[in-house]
Amino acid sequence: MKIGLFGYGKMGKMIEQIAQNRGHEIVARIDENSTEIPYGDMDVAIDFSVPESAVSNIKGCLSGGVPVVSGTTGWLEKFGEVRDHCLKVQGAFLYASNFSLGVNIFFELNRMLAGMIQNSGEYKVRIDETHHIHKLDAPSGTAITLAEGIISQTDYKQWELNKGNVDTVPIHSHREGEVPGTHVITYSGSVDEISIRHEAFSREGFALGAVVAAEWILGKQGVFNMKDVLNLGGK
Repeated sequence: MKIGLFGYGKMGKMIEQIAQNRGHEIVARIDENSTEIPYGDMDVAIDFSVPESAVSNIKGCLSGGVPVVSGTTGWLEKFGEVRDHCLKVQGAFLYASNFSLGVNIFFELNRMLAGMIQNSGEYKVRIDETHHIHKLDAPSGTAITLAEGIISQTDYKQWELNKGNVDTVPIHSHREGEVPGTHVITYSGSVDEISIRHEAFSREGFALGAVVAAEWILGKQGVFNMKDVLNLGGK
């Protein structure tokens, strides 16, 4: 499989290493200094760039007939635009806020717990996410996905950063050292507290998941997520 990498920072380099270890070839490494993009050389593109470049990267790949997997966060207000473009050109696009197998299982556990607690009326929820100081966006895309999972199962209407009220899920973002990513969901009541936690030990799990997703999307058409890749059911 011939892969074009969009974004060649720490994640891009780790994806490169894992992809090559799995027998794939990196045919392009695209960063902010790139002037020409060889779409014709790529079987698939993996985008871990920056929010300002993600939309143009993804749409360019799709227009060039290249299926694209993206893990860039911070641009999702334009997700509908990208989805519509993918469908228009009959391309293949997969977005995930987090490609880790463990995190995607955590997403499903989070939804299940929210649904169980919904009818109790005794608990208030909060999300805490901690990442390295180099992370550009807050809250993390993973935290937003977790909040959306809670909202889908409860009476909460939306999420808010670093605050919340009776109708909103508060997300508290912390930036510390070189932390790969830790997410904690806490339900606090008057007599007890329930929490679930996912802690990544390195970025390797994210990179491996992105390569697996790129392998999976070849030959497909449509808009997908990691539930499709991992056959977890639903959208």
